Amino acid sequence: MFARIQINALTGTTYLMLFSLLFWNCNPQVQEQNRSPLPNIVLIVADDLGYGDLSIYGQQYFETPNIDRLAAQGIKFTQHYAGSTVCAPSRSSLMTGLHTGKTPIRGNIGVNDGQFPLPSDIQTFPKILKTAGYVNGAFGKWGLGYPGSTGDPLNQGFDTFFGYNSQTIAHNYYPWELQDNDQNITIEENEGTKKGLYAPDLIHERTLKFIEDHKDTTFFLFVPSIIPHAEMVAPDEYMDKFIQKTTVEPPHKPISRFEPEPYYEGVDDIEHNRYKKGAYGSQAMPRAAFAAMVTLLDDQVGEILDKLEELGIAENTLVIFTSDNGPHKEGGADPDFFNSNGPFQGHKRDLYEGGIRVPMIASWPGRINSGAESDHPSAFWDFLPTFADITAREKPANIDGISFLPTLEGRDQSTHDFLYWEFHEEGGKQAIRKGDWKAIRLNVMESPSPTMLFDLNNDPGETVNLAENHPDVVKEMERLFTTERTEDENWPFLQK
Repeated sequence: MFARIQINALTGTTYLMLFSLLFWNCNPQVQEQNRSPLPNIVLIVADDLGYGDLSIYGQQYFETPNIDRLAAQGIKFTQHYAGSTVCAPSRSSLMTGLHTGKTPIRGNIGVNDGQFPLPSDIQTFPKILKTAGYVNGAFGKWGLGYPGSTGDPLNQGFDTFFGYNSQTIAHNYYPWELQDNDQNITIEENEGTKKGLYAPDLIHERTLKFIEDHKDTTFFLFVPSIIPHAEMVAPDEYMDKFIQKTTVEPPHKPISRFEPEPYYEGVDDIEHNRYKKGAYGSQAMPRAAFAAMVTLLDDQVGEILDKLEELGIAENTLVIFTSDNGPHKEGGADPDFFNSNGPFQGHKRDLYEGGIRVPMIASWPGRINSGAESDHPSAFWDFLPTFADITAREKPANIDGISFLPTLEGRDQSTHDFLYWEFHEEGGKQAIRKGDWKAIRLNVMESPSPTMLFDLNNDPGETVNLAENHPDVVKEMERLFTTERTEDENWPFLQK
């Protein structure tokens, strides 16, 4: 808005300033030259990391100083939600801007030694970023389409991919093979039952190289880590941080900082051709292993931040860290011991808050105030419209997400009328959050249970069912359970 200036008060200098200002506003070429460059975007998504698994969110058994540093530089979200309570549908929601009642992948179904693929005609945010001139790289776990399918990351907007295409193989940290763009590469160091090369280390090397190779371009870096998904295993140098070696001559028993440990009996050979194809290895100290894995992930986040600083591009890079769903209880993992779900009830495969509320932290120097915190309720389907807003791209019609760019920049933020989830395992589950009300319905595909209703403001742990006290709210939630989703022949959800 321009201030009103009396004509008779104008000086020669003022005339010149006004002329320049009017020329700038009327000349698109000058506007383009003065516009800030589009930011690089780094999105790091942990695998099954709970709300309480970071020290910035209350973890007491180990520390995550690098992720905490990211929060100190930017903003911490306290009411952010994953797209689903398991991997594939959560990531589908992330990519498409659609919740699980509409997104094209709504469950973990295996196809052709991979996962059910995203269709070719779906609009994903990497495709949108491509139209804005971004070079896109993904390093970690994909799980949205087997190699060569329509859902192959190279067919969904990415220029390069390295890591696990299959979620099943991603259960093992010393795999026989990884996917390198359109090539399947063998890792000789992990032949048979050997554990010579820890895959997250190799993937991380390629991640850092991508940043170096594209420091002079505008890039989107997607880092869907497999940590701390089961199995529970970490390199010795990280395990040693959480175990104590005895001074007794061999054979000696290492003592975990978390003794007594609940030994996990897994699969340690290939007799049945299962190990390294998805079966978890044995782990004598799964608690120590979990702490070691998250510590390693934290170090990798720190090295990404350091690399951006070293290359002089940190000031124009948006970095976001989050998780794809709540904490798991597989392969010896013990989320109850670590209080991984924080103050919430539920774990992975639950639609209680512990299964879907996840940490999210964002840093963007000059655009996000350092040390900020937001209770804005956001979800995975908000990433697409947010990235579209950042890059001034058109958003697809009829998506479920809304941009949280205003929250990042400290401006007034529009909010969702409600958030919706459905889960296609364990008889089928539905959940809706509308304001502070949270409704959950179980056994949807078999014999639907009565709708439960919780007040998240006064009862974040969802311990008191208020359905009988608020029949009008329950009725509205049940209406949304029916109207908010679209039936899909690939993902039938109607009562049997």
